[in-house]
Amino acid sequence: MTSTPIPHGSRGLALVLAGGGARAAYEVGVLSAIAERARGLEFPIVTGVSAGAINAVYLAAHAQTLSAALGALRDHWRHLTVDRVYRIQPWRLGRALLRGVAGTLLGTREEAAVVRGLVDMSPLHDFLAARLDCRGIDANIAAGRLRAVAVSATSYASGETVTFVHGRPDVPTWRRALRSAVPARLTVDHVMASAALPILFPAVRLGDAFYGDGSVRQTAPLAPAIHLGARALLVITQRSEPELAASPAFALRDYPTTAEVIGLLLHAIFLDALEADAERVERINRTLARVPPGAAPEGLRPVNLLMLRPSRDLGALVAGSGAKLPSGIRWMVRGMGGHRATAVDFLSYLLFDPAYTTALIDLGYADGLTQWPRIERFLSDS
Repeated sequence: MTSTPIPHGSRGLALVLAGGGARAAYEVGVLSAIAERARGLEFPIVTGVSAGAINAVYLAAHAQTLSAALGALRDHWRHLTVDRVYRIQPWRLGRALLRGVAGTLLGTREEAAVVRGLVDMSPLHDFLAARLDCRGIDANIAAGRLRAVAVSATSYASGETVTFVHGRPDVPTWRRALRSAVPARLTVDHVMASAALPILFPAVRLGDAFYGDGSVRQTAPLAPAIHLGARALLVITQRSEPELAASPAFALRDYPTTAEVIGLLLHAIFLDALEADAERVERINRTLARVPPGAAPEGLRPVNLLMLRPSRDLGALVAGSGAKLPSGIRWMVRGMGGHRATAVDFLSYLLFDPAYTTALIDLGYADGLTQWPRIERFLSDS
């Protein structure tokens, strides 16, 4: 297999990794194919949110080449199981509801129903703490391989998306409507906060505030990389080409189950804003292409954008992977209607099973090789 030398000096190249629970393993497969073909490739700007933040910070902190980093990351994903990510605790919800009812009947305000997550995320925290050395970020910045890495989380205090930026002293921060950036030295807690889906996962305290999943209110997922100086964005999304091509008109024979509704909501949280932001960037690019040189509005610049998509529906891949949830979680999912074939999208976010994540990595790798001509042109232009 031939490979293409890639110059190190493209300081405006950024990697943007989306969230999506177990589905984020797909990103690792795509990047593995790219790193195998593009010798010497580096991403000076890396941003991620939710599960994409795990991949982003791992790559930004790894001391070796991109190819070596991805080899280690693939191995971690292939050994990731549900019990290493979360433990389900439905009793938390029941206890909170009972306390809320008791507080209402007894008139004790302090007994408000506070649900600190339906699942315990300490297994994932321990798994990451043993494998993710964030001190490597400073080493890569000092070596000139990295300009900045950023992860986003949602502040429960303000409701805005906060992007935590770990980078060189001259990297900018920003404040816009419902989103801002602050300088930070990233830790495992920042990654956990970015991936803490509300209600399901407990909020994570950072400083004086609690944070949840960064995808929840992130209206401009590409903005952090652009604010950090990116002029070319390599974006890996999990919305497949077949999903985009599918007709929106279909009939449901039965009333939607809870699992089907949650699957739709998760798609909206993790995928919809990214699609809208990509359309916005392309529209600005087309507008700027018609503006005479030197007459572009202040603060606007063209951004080269490459969106890489799965060739297959990642939800549909669940059925053929042979993966299984633990019995307790399988019982809960079945009670929510997760046994229906139309509920696979919900399952695909929770299915941390080597059979499924390996299938995702393999599909990503195959897609990366298939799309290599587009990727090579993009990297050369960037």
